[in-house]
Amino acid sequence: MLENGHIAALDIGTTKICCVIAAPDENGGANVLGIGNSQSHGMSRGRVTNVDRTVNAIKVAVNDAQHMAGVKAGSVMLGVSGGTVECFNKTGIVGVRDSKNKIITEEDKRRAMESAVAGDIPKDRETVHTLVQEYAVDGQQGIKDPLGMMGMRLEVGMHVSTVSLSALQNVLNCARQAGLVVEDENVVLESVASAEAVLTPEEIGMGVAVLDFGGGTADMGIFANGCVRHTAVINLGGDHLTNDIVKALKIPMLDAEKLKIAEGCCLTSMLADPEEVISAVCGNGMTTEVGRGVFCDILESRVEEIMTLAHLEIAKSGYDAQVMEIVVTGGSSLLSGIPELARDIFDRPVRIGYPAHMGGFSQMISCPRFSTAVGLILYGIRLHGAYPELSRDARSERGFLGNIFGRLFGG
Repeated sequence: MLENGHIAALDIGTTKICCVIAAPDENGGANVLGIGNSQSHGMSRGRVTNVDRTVNAIKVAVNDAQHMAGVKAGSVMLGVSGGTVECFNKTGIVGVRDSKNKIITEEDKRRAMESAVAGDIPKDRETVHTLVQEYAVDGQQGIKDPLGMMGMRLEVGMHVSTVSLSALQNVLNCARQAGLVVEDENVVLESVASAEAVLTPEEIGMGVAVLDFGGGTADMGIFANGCVRHTAVINLGGDHLTNDIVKALKIPMLDAEKLKIAEGCCLTSMLADPEEVISAVCGNGMTTEVGRGVFCDILESRVEEIMTLAHLEIAKSGYDAQVMEIVVTGGSSLLSGIPELARDIFDRPVRIGYPAHMGGFSQMISCPRFSTAVGLILYGIRLHGAYPELSRDARSERGFLGNIFGRLFGG
């Protein structure tokens, strides 16, 4: 992955496919070398619906990124999402093997983690992440790393993420047909990747929920006390807003998307003149007019539904009291009124998440729609140990995963 001094990420979404090639910098971030984008016509909510279209779109994005960077992508970090994702928390408990000195070793940690994820994963599921949350030694909770501590019983909490095996295989097949290499450990849940790009260690510590509001889905991750607590996928996204416009105004999809971007607002109270008429000149030569207030109502209804479902997911997770802030990112987060409407629904501070820790051509991707791709780069750099000159603590400060990143066990 890093043998040529660079790392590549591939974000295959419902509306866009993005490839980013970057090189690690000395500060724990990365310098962007190349970026490629293409429209995604063969994906829907994390599933491949047309192999040829998906492969061709991947090739376009990767070729553009390679041409700009002057290097080949080769092996890539790959984000996965959609309604095929299922996540849960598990606990593993083992006795410390060194019964004489009672000193906890790496082997004890490994056995505890294996104990946590033991059990049959259904044959139609594939494990993507087994992420350490925290340890307990002889009942003492909240330990981040028990190595070298003394005790008799070691307990570990793990967050396990799985996806549909067939859905993942189809995405991997498309990437490989496009000439790319994707290793098992380089497959990352998109909510985890996006969090890597937009959240700060302070937010992860105090408690935060990140909502990656994409085209086909809204991916959610809840983080508290420095680790992943809950992940989920809401099968609604920006495309559903566009479809609502199509149905209400009887205009083509492409024209509805342009109108949403140019004139969209999802909170009626923000409108200066709800009676103002806006016009859409469609590709078929027809002109459609609609009152700004009516247009806003179309969008507000759907965004309110998505945010309400996200709020219910937080409550269902059991971590509602620990979530102090909401960070909304992804392409659809740029719709006017999103943070204000979200504040009303979540009843807590809300901000739009922009990707950070990037240099080089970073101005080209300093937008919420690229949060997943940037997060994949940062995740991959840490996963593959690109900062040997930095201390373990310094590496951890650059992202919430620290020394618990990665896919520790396969499904």
